[in-house]
Amino acid sequence: MKIQILGSGCPKCKKLAENAEAAAQALSIEYEIEKVTDINEIMKSGVMMTPALVVDGDVKSAGKALSADDIKEFLS
Repeated sequence: MKIQILGSGCPKCKKLAENAEAAAQALSIEYEIEKVTDINEIMKSGVMMTPALVVDGDVKSAGKALSADDIKEFLS
């Protein structure tokens, strides 16, 4: 499973990345986390607010740092 965190590297972006990793580990799934900071790449995804969570190419959330429990729902 490919998990992408789209954002500039702000505190919310870092928190979302931490929570995504915690959620994936809790579910014992194989995953790869990629942090996308290039604004052009973020815009290509159609995301206007960061941070954003993308799972296997599908934007699941934008504009907020989801909790690990919220992210688990998208990963299972």
